[in-house]
Amino acid sequence: MTGPAGTGPLRRLVVLRHAKSARPVGVPDHERPPAPRGLRDAPAAGRALAEAGLLPDLAVCSTAVRARRTWELAAGEWTGVPPVRYDRRLYGADAADLLAVVREAPEDVRTLLLVGHNPGLEDLVLDLAGDAVDDTLAAVRTKFPTSAVAVLAWHGTTWRDLDTGGALLTSVTVPRGTSG
Repeated sequence: MTGPAGTGPLRRLVVLRHAKSARPVGVPDHERPPAPRGLRDAPAAGRALAEAGLLPDLAVCSTAVRARRTWELAAGEWTGVPPVRYDRRLYGADAADLLAVVREAPEDVRTLLLVGHNPGLEDLVLDLAGDAVDDTLAAVRTKFPTSAVAVLAWHGTTWRDLDTGGALLTSVTVPRGTSG
């Protein structure tokens, strides 16, 4: 395992929880769309990622409608859209399942974006963060709300090198759109 100060190129794992979803009667959980607030917050998350210079080389997104729509709205704020893989394993995944998906990322990917669901995403962030900047770890432990973005950084030759406690949690933000 190589941690944040290890060897190899700097890699960043950006974790984006899907935007707030609606709960229409009779609609299966996997098919739930974003709520009006989610439709405002997802583009705000995309703008926040662009402003922070965190555009991914590859995105891996849950197949759930609310996650797919979050990805589409966030990526719609960028000049160029990176490749995306829709992966059903992210729906309902726990931290170990998510880490398995992360470890499959190609070696040339330096910034990987996961778009998925809680509690798995929150648990993944907490498991991987061996250290954190400021109070970011406490913020995730308190709540990782819809549209939250967590950024983990580490040095490693391949994504397979990433392991529990091996990354630095550099930021946590919760972008919110406006209805204006």
